[in-house]
Amino acid sequence: MKLKGVDRTIQVQSSNIDRGDVLPDYARASILQLAGKYFGHLNTASVHFTREGVTYRCTVNVQMGALRMMSGEAKSPDIYAAFRLGLEKVAKQLRRAKRALREDKAERLDKHLAWIGSMRRRPAGRHLERHAPGVPVAIEYGGAYQRAAE
Repeated sequence: MKLKGVDRTIQVQSSNIDRGDVLPDYARASILQLAGKYFGHLNTASVHFTREGVTYRCTVNVQMGALRMMSGEAKSPDIYAAFRLGLEKVAKQLRRAKRALREDKAERLDKHLAWIGSMRRRPAGRHLERHAPGVPVAIEYGGAYQRAAE
């Protein structure tokens, strides 16, 4: 899937390594494929490669639509493997965000009932109740009387 004007919003950078010509093209193509799979509206994306001893570190940042920035970071001795692992982490975040936005997701009906039930319980202690108009009566809650009533 080719998105219009997206190639200029995908930045591929490196600190201390020579990327060549193939790696930036591979990164752009993979990010475009990811964007087409999940939401289709890519705002911005950046990939940064760094060499740390014998391993490469790749940081992938992707922002799609109105979602927050998704980030993934991975290390590997192979620079392409580091990129794929970082992109997989971003893909997992996008997959979870898409699942959360779906409308056919079933809701838990008992989720709020437990919370409401916990708010109805009275704390232990003395409370005043009125049985006759103007005559307060002290009733003790929290003892054996309350446990037997429940």
